Parts: sequence; C-alpha cells; structure tokens
Amino acid sequence: MVSKSTIGVCAGVAGALFVGYCIYFDKKRRNDPDFKKRLREKRRKGRKGASSSANIKWPDLKDQEAVQKFFLTQVQLGEELLSTGEVESGVAHLSRAVAVCGQPQQLLQVLQQTLPPQVFQLLLAQLPAVGKSIMEAAGDSNEGAKITEDDLE
Repeated sequence: MVSKSTIGVCAGVAGALFVGYCIYFDKKRRNDPDFKKRLREKRRKGRKGASSSANIKWPDLKDQEAVQKFFLTQVQLGEELLSTGEVESGVAHLSRAVAVCGQPQQLLQVLQQTLPPQVFQLLLAQLPAVGKSIMEAAGDSNEGAKITEDDLE
C-alpha cells in the first residue's frame, strides 16, 4: 500500500511541475515579439465577425429545436463577450437571443436585473434593428412566426 504522505508528495510534485510548465510557456509567449500583433489581429477579426449582422444565419422559426439551439448559443456568446469587456458584441448576441425568445418580456426582465443600466439601454436600442433583420431573413414564409413590435418593446 502507498502511504498518504507518498500520495501527498506526488501530488505536490505534479502541481509544481504544472505551475512551472505554465510559467515557462507564459514567459515564452510574452517574450514573442509578434504576440501583441497577433492578439490585436485576432481581436479585430472577432469583432468584425461578431458585429456584422449580415452574416447572421437565423434559424428556421418553425423549427423549435433550431430556435432553442440558436437562443442558447447567442446567450452564451453574449455572456462571454460581456465578461471579457466587449460590450457591443455581447449586446448584439443578447439582442439576437431576445429576438428569437418565446417569451421576450420575461427575458428582458431578467436581463434588466442582471445587466448594468448602460448595457441594458444599449440592448433595448438594438432590439428594433434586430427584429427587423430577423423579419427580413424569415421573409414571407414564416408569417405566423414573426416577431411583432410589441414583443420587442
């Protein structure tokens, strides 16, 4: 049998090796002259892709499973972007989630309680444009599934 002290020593050594590995590669990454340049480019590409509403592939509003998947994805992306400080992109994703939500009033109440007032106002300002975008994408084929102005207010 292996004693508890042996297991503790092995765990300590493994932890120390992992921390050393992290420190070594972090130092190597930070000393790379192109690191900041690549990071800025990556962020620019992320902003361009996230903020462009023309590239949005809206789900078929008659397919509940697709709508639910789209909703959850947009909420998750919105939360992640807001937590990293990318407010405009995060709000864009959250507004898309509100647009396809089955009960937008309840979602807006939750968001009003959880988001800072400035961010929530930005979200409210984007909702009409997002609603218009989803209506255009849905076309006349989804007459019964369209979001009304009342849902967005």
